[in-house]
Amino acid sequence: MLISFEGIDGSGKTTQIQRLRERLIHSGISVSLFREPGGTEISEVIRGVLLNPEMSIDPVTEVLLFSSARSQLIAEQVKPRLQAGEWVILDRFYDSTVAYQGYGRESMPIAQLHAINAVASHGLVPDLTFYLHLSRETADARLTGRLRDRMEQAGDAFYDRVIHGFQSLADSEPRFRTISADLSVEEIHARIWAQIAPRLTPSA
Repeated sequence: MLISFEGIDGSGKTTQIQRLRERLIHSGISVSLFREPGGTEISEVIRGVLLNPEMSIDPVTEVLLFSSARSQLIAEQVKPRLQAGEWVILDRFYDSTVAYQGYGRESMPIAQLHAINAVASHGLVPDLTFYLHLSRETADARLTGRLRDRMEQAGDAFYDRVIHGFQSLADSEPRFRTISADLSVEEIHARIWAQIAPRLTPSA
C-alpha cells in the first residue's frame, strides 16, 4: 500500500502522517515513512540545494532536480519495501511537482510534467492520496515567524496557483481524498482513518 500526503506548508501534513503511522504500527502493519525530496543520501543532498533560499534555480532545472531525488528514493527505498509487502507513506510525491512546478512555476506544459513524473516514479501510483486543503491566508498566519525556505518565499500569486493546481488534481484523480485542514487534528485523523481501516487485512 502506497499512501501520499499533499498540501501546502502549514496544512498539518506532518502531524497527520505521524498519527497515521503510529496507528498503523499499533494495528500490526509494517510501515515506512519518507519525505520528498529526501529519504536517501543523494536525495537529501538534492533537497538541500532545492530549498536553499540563496540558490537561484531555473524552473526546468528545478523539475529535473525534484525528479532525480524522487527516482533515487523510489529505486532505493520505496519499491523494495512495497515488494516486501510493507506499507509506505510519502510526505509529498509527484502531485507536489505538478502543483508547485507545473501550476506554480509554470515551468512546462502539465502533460509534459506528467510524463516526466511517470519516469521518475518508476511507474508507481499511490493507492491513496490525502490532500489537506488550506487557504493561503490561513497558511500564512500559521507560518508567521517561521524561517522560510526557497519554495516558501515564492510569493502569494505563486501559492494561489499552487492551490489551484492541487484542486485540479483532486478534481481529476479518483485516488485523492480532500480534507479541510481547518478541522481539528482529531477530526482530520478520524477522516483519514475512515479511508484506511477498510483496507486493513482481518489479521491486522
